[in-house]
Amino acid sequence: MSHRMHRFARVTALALALSSSGWAMAQTAPSPATATAPAKAPLETGLRSDLHAQVLLARAHFSPGQIDGEVGSNQKRAVSGFQAARGLKVTGELDDATWQALQPDAAPPLTRYTLTADDVAGPFQPLPKGPAAQSKLKALGFGSVEEALGERFHASPELLKTLNPGVDLGKAGSVIQVPNIAVTPLPKASKLVIDKSDSTLRLFDADGKVYAQFPVSSGSKHDPLPIGKWKILGISRDPTFHYNPKLFWDAKAGDSKAVLPPGPNNPVGVVWIDISKPHYGLHGTPEPGHVGKTESHGCVRMTNWDALQVADAVDASVPVVMQE
Repeated sequence: MSHRMHRFARVTALALALSSSGWAMAQTAPSPATATAPAKAPLETGLRSDLHAQVLLARAHFSPGQIDGEVGSNQKRAVSGFQAARGLKVTGELDDATWQALQPDAAPPLTRYTLTADDVAGPFQPLPKGPAAQSKLKALGFGSVEEALGERFHASPELLKTLNPGVDLGKAGSVIQVPNIAVTPLPKASKLVIDKSDSTLRLFDADGKVYAQFPVSSGSKHDPLPIGKWKILGISRDPTFHYNPKLFWDAKAGDSKAVLPPGPNNPVGVVWIDISKPHYGLHGTPEPGHVGKTESHGCVRMTNWDALQVADAVDASVPVVMQE
């Protein structure tokens, strides 16, 4: 990408799609307090468990988003997309035919990993609230080793803690259990489609077939998804973020413009795919657990790892279609 295009992609990260940094995000309403929380069922980790399904779906490039081992909307979207792509009855449920289609990949749900000094070195720093405070940092890195490991293994930090009771995740040499993911490159796409109706981004091959799908957050009533056909203008990895309160309906009084440094907790994550609709793009997020479950400020938000996969599979020749 040219210097001009890199600068344009960086500057246009005025995205209308801030994720949950507390100062510019469409929040979901809190649940009413209950006197006693119901006990959670023990996590199933064996063959044909939901955890196993999420791992196999991710390996097949039908992403369940953040792997957590629990049935949820992102898993159902991934199963439905996989079923449609394989010519199966689309139910969103893990029936026998779907398991048969998934299990030529004989990968077990979990694998063991030995933490290295680099894994636990940090620095880890809780993210301060507000753009002014965040702009003073050199980088918007991970807040904890659990968050960093979750990003690496596409898993919720809570899942990693559950899988490794009593294990010090901050100690080099610790052997831990992690989802058995495998990041393999995607072929170049011929078309990219964001579907508002089911909160997905799909990649199509030259024959018009879907070969990859990812959950997304896309738009809100304040900043609706821009329906139509758009061009990719450029791709910026590790972008800075130019915060302009005039572009956010929920900006706080007194907020001023600020330039936020790059990092996985940057409001647009680790990659920005700029499109021909001004101020809109496809990008990562500092809150992978919210993807597909909360609204955005108009842009298309994915987990950082999914956004990187998409960025590697597209270029300026790939049309971007946004549809209801």
